[in-house]
This record gives sequence, C-alpha cells and structure tokens, in this order.
Amino acid sequence: MAKIIGKAERRMIVFEQDYVMRLIKEMVRVILKLLFNIDTESPTVDLLENKEEKETLEKLLDMVDTGKINEAKNRLYDLTGDTDVNSLEVALLFYSYLNDKTDDFLETNDFSRDEIKSGLENVLDRLGLSSIAKMFLEDF
Repeated sequence: MAKIIGKAERRMIVFEQDYVMRLIKEMVRVILKLLFNIDTESPTVDLLENKEEKETLEKLLDMVDTGKINEAKNRLYDLTGDTDVNSLEVALLFYSYLNDKTDDFLETNDFSRDEIKSGLENVLDRLGLSSIAKMFLEDF
C-alpha cells in the first residue's frame, strides 16, 4: 500500500535533497581548491590536464548519461587507488557531474543523492581524507 504524503512533507524532502546537493557541490569545490589549486564554480572534464584521465572521465560520464550509473561508479572505484591523488580529481569531477543530475534521472536509473554522498565519502576515506567529508556531510 502506497503511503500518501502531504505537501509539507514533500517540501521537506525536496529541501533536504537540495541541501545535500549544495553540500556535495561545495565539498567538491573546496577539495579541488585545496588539493589541486582549482577554483571553479562549474567543475567539468576540461579541468583535467592529463589526456588519459580526461578520456577516462569522459567514458564514465557517457555511461552516466546512458543510465549505467552503477557500472560507471564501479569502474571509478576500480580506478581510484588508495594512494592515487590524481584519481581523486577524476572522482570529484565524476561525482560533481552526477550531483548535477535531477532526482528523477537518478531515481529512473536506480541511483540516489545519498549514493553520491556515500561514494564521495568512500573515495575520500580511501585516500585518508575522510575528515574533509565529515566536515561537510556529518549530519547527513
């Protein structure tokens, strides 16, 4: 049986999702600035200087656009090593791109805003940067 929710509850859910989106966006911006000296409002694949990293990210983003988000996320996980800071830049741009997708797009492709958040936390944790994620996402 489907649960019927009221307008106030729907607004709260939308507000919460928007808030999580903004937190993720700001976290990505801060990490790009601190670790890579990149100051941008709109993180894109063009920020990558390494041709191989750029091609890798473009392939992952194409997978996202075709609805293969989980497969792209799994490939990204395989690419990000415990000590490879350059892969962090790819991961940040990947999750930033994914974060810009609508909730409807994510839901249609069996993904959620919370999975974006946890994916970022996981990548940062693998590189010993979990304190940055906690600083932004502790309450969510």
